[in-house]
Parts: sequence; structure tokens; C-alpha cells
Amino acid sequence: MANRRPPGKLKIYLGYAAGVGKTYQMLEEAREMKRQGKDVVIGHFEPHGWRADTLAKTEGLELVPYRKIEYRGAVLEEMDTDAILRRLPEVCVVDEFPHSNVPGSNRAKRWQDVEVLIESGIDVFTTMNIQHLESLNDQVCQITGIRVPETVPDWVVKQADQVVMVDLTPRALLKRLARGAVYPPDQVQKALEHFFQESRLMALRELALRQTAHEVEIRQVEDDSSRFEPTHTDGHDGEKAPRRVEGILIFVTPDPLTAMLIRRGKRVADYLHADCLAVAVCRNPDLRDTTSAEREAVERHLNFARALHIEARVLQGHDIAKTLVEFAKLNGVTQLLLARSAQTQKQAPLTNLVLQVVRLVMHLAHDMQVMIVADRGSRAHFQSMSG
Repeated sequence: MANRRPPGKLKIYLGYAAGVGKTYQMLEEAREMKRQGKDVVIGHFEPHGWRADTLAKTEGLELVPYRKIEYRGAVLEEMDTDAILRRLPEVCVVDEFPHSNVPGSNRAKRWQDVEVLIESGIDVFTTMNIQHLESLNDQVCQITGIRVPETVPDWVVKQADQVVMVDLTPRALLKRLARGAVYPPDQVQKALEHFFQESRLMALRELALRQTAHEVEIRQVEDDSSRFEPTHTDGHDGEKAPRRVEGILIFVTPDPLTAMLIRRGKRVADYLHADCLAVAVCRNPDLRDTTSAEREAVERHLNFARALHIEARVLQGHDIAKTLVEFAKLNGVTQLLLARSAQTQKQAPLTNLVLQVVRLVMHLAHDMQVMIVADRGSRAHFQSMSG
């Protein structure tokens, strides 16, 4: 259509914990946009009833009424994406980007609703904490002891036009928590005993700072690559040769550690600006020579990889290691990632097969790095070896 708006822009206010000021900063900018004459609405806002200063920032901003959904005998409220589309503002404020919608909603995740708004030409301001970034899920669990259930795929965050780090020192955040400016007074002690320990907050803050710096670096590389040819001198009379393209290959098995491996591989690929592939190897491409439990696990892992925008497939081959390494060589892979679980009596046959594959891959994978993630009880350790 001739009058169709160009896609809107996405701005993410990123923090490392509740209370650092993401929502406050987002609303402050929304009010400034309104003062400049922009048509601004609130699509969703977590009330933060105990945070009077944040709540005050909503004054003067139109709130699009929420959609009511009945679920398990209760009436719950969700952002009404269709109502926002009918209203068609220039800017929409959407708090809590990683939120999972109530079952029965048109889309499972709030970030998917935001995608619809952006496609319709609406600029969106939103908030999230670093622990909700999918590739950091395992790392955050190791730091906090808590597995965050609601995550946002890395590719969604990378599509943002701007990521703003909203920072506050852990000590200042703990002072805010102690005076009841983050959670209601009856929840403060529980928070201090669990998530809001200073050492954990410091580690999370470091993750957020590094992630923001990484996003800036990616944008600089993309800007530079649009102006310069990707070449380097090879040391022979200053002649230029094509830059080596990195490639990451993730070996998919039924092993539960595979999900962690996929996150790790995706993160390595993003840092190296590398292609990323995830493959399983089976005698039959439809996996019919595996048990139903193994087939279900492999398919779940492949679909998880696809959700992170990793090309995933099943390779047909009788010799798993040989098939894997030959595919890696044909596709210019420079790093191979494999998982190795701690052996249990129940899993012994499968574990022994995986160990055998790891040994053979190490023997065959010349000129590429092999990275093995091994389970040592509750934590995973990475071993990097050159093939």
C-alpha cells in the first residue's frame, strides 16, 4: 500500500537487575518525545506501585487499555496489541520485553507482539535485564543459582536499533532495596538472601556492561564493513588475500547438555561474526533408528537451534565422526562443539557412544578447533583442543 509506514525502530533499555532504573529512564524519554509533539502511548507498564517516582512518570501519557483473558478461573490482563495497531501511535512504550503472555493470547511472547508493532511502523521503547538474554541463560544460572524461564533470542536483541545500558552500582542498588524503593518491605529480606547478593549483582552487572560493549562493537564492525573490503595482507609483498571466514559447528545429540552447547556456540559465533550450524548424524535422516525418547530430544534441540537463527539439519551417515568432520570441512568450519555428559548407569550405552565419537573427531578434525563441554555435577566445564 502506498500509505504504509516504514518499519518502526526498537530501543531496548537494558539493566542487570530490578530497580536499576530502566522503566524510569524509558518513561522519562517517552515524556520528552511527547513534549516534542510526538504521538506517544503506553502499551504496557508494570505498575511498580511501591515506586512512586516511576509511577509519576506515567502522568500525561495515554495508556491503551489492556486485553482481559480468562485463564484457569481467573481474569488476567495483557497488552492489547490489536488495540495499539488500531490506535497507530508514533511511539509505544512496552515494559518487560521478555514477558510470556497468558495462554490463549495471539502470540506466546511479548517480544513477538513488539515485532508486530514495529512491522506496522510504530517505534517501540522496551525494557529487559541481561539475565533474560537466551545465550547467557546458563551463565546466569551459574552466577545466581536460578534458571531464568523467560528469555529473548539473541537475534531479536541484535535487530534493535539502539540498546541503552541503564547502570547503577550494586551498592547503590542494595541501598535502594533496603529503603523499599525496589520491592515492598515484606519482600526485601528474601531478595537479599537470594538474588540480591552483592557478589551476584556485581557479576550480572559485568555481564550487562560486556554485552552492551559487544553490541557497540558489532555496530562499528558493520559500519566499517560497508565501507571497506574484508581483506588482509598475507605477508607476501603486501598482497591482499580474502579474510578467513569463521564457521561454528554444533554437534546435536539427545544429551541434555546440548541446549547449553547450542547457546555457547551461538554466542561464540556472534562474537566472531561467524556462520553457525547445528547438525545431528543418523543412519536415517528421519531418525527412525533411534528410540522415541532420543528422537524427541534431538528434534527439540534442533528446533531450539532454529529458534536462535542457527541453520539446523540431520546428516545421514553410518560413521558419525567421519560424517561430522567431512561436513565440517566442506562447510569451512573452524570450530567444532561437542557435549560429553557425566556417565550414569542408565545412560552408559549412549554416553560410551558419544565418548567414542569425541575421540574419533579429535583424531579426524585437522585444522579446526574442537571444543568439548563436559558435565561435572551441577556445572559444565569447557575444554578447548586443537584438532
